[in-house]
Parts: sequence; C-alpha cells; structure tokens
Amino acid sequence: MSDIRTAAVIGAGVIGAGWAARFVLNGIDVIVHDPHPEAERRTRDVLANAERSHARLTMAPSGRQGTLRFAPSIAEAVAQADFVQESAPEREDVKKALLAEIDARARPDVLVCSSTSGLLPNRLQMDMKYPDRFLVGHPFNPVYLLPLVELCGGKRTAADAITRAREFYNGIGMRPLVVRKEIDGFIADRLLEALWREALWLVHDDIATVEEIDDAIRFGAGLRWAFMGTFQLYRLAGGEDGMRHFMAQFGPALQLPWSKLTDVPELTDAFIDKIARQSDAQAGGAPLRDAERKRDDCLVAIMQALKTQDYAAGAVLAGYEEKLFTAAHEDAGAERETDPTQPLQLHTGRVLPEWVDYNNHMTESRYLQIFGDSSDALFHSIGIDGDYHASGFSYYTVETHIVHRREIAGLEPFYTTTQILDADPKRLHVFHRLHHGRSHDLLASAEQMLLHVDTRQSRACPARADIHERVIALRDAHVHLERPEQAGRHVGVMTAPEIAAP
Repeated sequence: MSDIRTAAVIGAGVIGAGWAARFVLNGIDVIVHDPHPEAERRTRDVLANAERSHARLTMAPSGRQGTLRFAPSIAEAVAQADFVQESAPEREDVKKALLAEIDARARPDVLVCSSTSGLLPNRLQMDMKYPDRFLVGHPFNPVYLLPLVELCGGKRTAADAITRAREFYNGIGMRPLVVRKEIDGFIADRLLEALWREALWLVHDDIATVEEIDDAIRFGAGLRWAFMGTFQLYRLAGGEDGMRHFMAQFGPALQLPWSKLTDVPELTDAFIDKIARQSDAQAGGAPLRDAERKRDDCLVAIMQALKTQDYAAGAVLAGYEEKLFTAAHEDAGAERETDPTQPLQLHTGRVLPEWVDYNNHMTESRYLQIFGDSSDALFHSIGIDGDYHASGFSYYTVETHIVHRREIAGLEPFYTTTQILDADPKRLHVFHRLHHGRSHDLLASAEQMLLHVDTRQSRACPARADIHERVIALRDAHVHLERPEQAGRHVGVMTAPEIAAP
C-alpha cells in the first residue's frame, strides 16, 4: 500500500466515484477521468457522503486525506498513477478499448483493475500489451463502506498481480475474495442474480409488490446475512446433526416447483413501468442523497455492532482501525520533534459535527472519548499493538477525573499532551491536557489511573518487560516536570451556607 500514492479512476459513475472516495479517505491522491459533464459534481457529492460515513464508522485517526482532481484524458489521468481502477459502463467493447488505452499509457508495472461485475477478464485483457498486470477488482455499492472486493485474473494474469492487488485492497480496509476460476458474474453477483430473478417473477405475477419483497428480505434473512452466510446458517438449522441433517430434511424441497431460476420474465415496457411505479411509491419521494445517507448510517450501525463481536465485517473493520491507529502514531512520531522530557503530544483531531450540542459546543462525553483515545495513543507509542492485545494483555482505565476549563466548537482542531506522573509494573498514572489546535488554550485535563490486566484471568498483572521498560523510561524523563495543579483533586462537597447562598 505504501508504494501506491496516486490512483487513477477511469469512469466516475456510482462505482467509480465510490472508489475515488475510498482511495481519498485512505490518503491516496486520485485523478479521475470521465467525459460526463456532471462527473465532478457527482463524485464530490459521493465523497461528501463518504466523509460523513467514515467519521461515524471509526474513531481511529484517518490521517492525511488524498487529493481529488479531474483529468480531461485517459493519458493524463494514468500518466502519474501507481494504480488504475477502471469503472466504465458494463459493455465489453467499451471496456476493452479503454483498457487498451490505459495499458498503452500507464507504466508497465502499474496494476490495472476493472470493476466489472461479470465480464470475463480473459476477454478484457485480449488487446493489452501487458496483460499480466490486469485483473478484475469487483466491489459492492457503496464502495467506500462495504469491504468485499472480488479478485479474478485472466489466463495471462500474473500470480504476483493477484497478490499485489490483494495486499493493496486489504490495506484500504477491504476483504479481498479471490475467485478460483473465471466465471460469468463471479461469485456474489451470481447469488444476487438468482434472488433478483425470483423477485422479478413475484412482481410480474402480482404475488408481491417490490416493497413486500424487500420487507421479506430486510426483516428476515437479510439480518442474518450481515454476519453469517447461507451455508453457516443452514448448518445451524440442521441442529446438533449439522448440515447432513439439514440436507436430508430440506434437500428434497429442491425438486419442488418453488423456483423459476431457469427462466426470466420478459422486460416489457409495461412490466418495467410497473416496477418503476412501485419503486417510486416505496421511496416516498425521498431525495437520492438522503436515501444514500440513510443506507450508509444503517450499514455503519451494523458494522459497528459486528465489531463488538469481532466477527464478519466487524472483524475487518477492527483490523482496519488497528492499521489506522498504528499508522497515525508512527506518522506523528516521525513528524514531531521528539523530546521525551516534555509531555507527549500523541493525539490530534477535529471536533466532528455530531459531537456538538445545541450551543455548537463539544458535549461532555466526547471529552472522555478524546482522553481515552489519548491513552490509546500512549499505548501504541510504548509498543502495545494488536498482537499484544491478542496475547491477552492490555491496560484498563480504573479511575478518571476530568476538569473542564473552556468550550470548543464544532469543526475546531485540538491536540492533547500526556504526562507520566508515576508507574510501576502493574500501574500507570497519567495526566492528559486537551488544547485548542490553533490558540493552544487549555480546554480540559484528565487524570487517569490504569492497571495492566491479564484479560483472560480478569486480574491485574505485571506488564511485559519491554513495555514496562518503556513506561519507566518515560516516567523518569518526566520526573522533573512540575506536578499539574489539578492532579490529585476530587469533586468538593458544598457546605450548607454555600448551598443556601443565592
């Protein structure tokens, strides 16, 4: 991922704009080419929605955003690109011509991936001079949120190209799925196509409306599909005897005339009008961007819920957050002048719109969140990472005392500093200060006591030797610092006269 700093996006429809947004949010500069006169407006609209969703998806520092610009030609778009994502209309002749031009203009070592949802890569790469660097990278809408990307190479695709693509997509928070053999529609879309055919027949035969069919999915199997696939779920349906019992019990139903998968209703004008009328009625006049934001918010809520279980898309999100935290702290350490004798500046950010109250001031709970993020930043700086947590050890906060001094408004920048007051093998006593990012005014402070814990035993234990050594080195470097005035304070008790005073 570190080798890919600039990506070209050829075609900026729904999918191409989604790719551009995901790349930009991951610090990759993007050059877009699309001849449509509204391409730039539409892409920037999608980016705005993506930024909004990403802020809700994770509190991990996202770091530098990439830039977004538009090129009048393919040649200009790919000339400086380290990676190319083609997302043109789903026509083989159009894609082959575009890919041949991309191939002629891009550096020979640059990966070229197509977003096609079903065209065979072997045919798409036929006119390319360097077909070994080409493969399908098929995403799902919205690209900036859904992690799945199907990878499929053609006969002349190099194995190394698949490996490089998998590493790249994984690095931007996705879950690559390598398709073993070329097949029309790959894997996911073939499954979706089967459901889509049945849904069309149910509408065509007036058995159900489009809204009723969607309700059948979203209130039933769709909820399960967010975390378990069909085979996992049916195995559970088989009870203690598992899949063999399920197949024995329900397998014969496959012979019943429940499906019209071998046929599809004729898409006459009347039938298309019928679907369109029902679909418009279902939407209830909601503007497109509002509907997209509602979709995104629901996806974020599901992924956040799954993250608490470290499962399915939630596990992908947790891994992505870990990379973001690690990269942010490495970048912060490289950029600032390191002076271990001064309070550590490890966490920076900006007050997000959803963090503020009716006065446009940051709400009380977000102060605690920022100080918690500052402790996380400290942990990363002393070497506590995902592997350390996976081994069953971590620091837990057991006491926090926050003193508020000044308010901070929405969208304003902030940073924190961290002073080590004391430490021993099991305990870590820290003092955080929250400052305004421009004026440097002190906004709040937090004193925290943390215990090092064996999470498997749910009890305090000494930190690993190398972690403890780093903590002690910081403690000794800060021993000369003046003890903060607020350290050791508690909430005072009002006396009777004070209570009675006007």
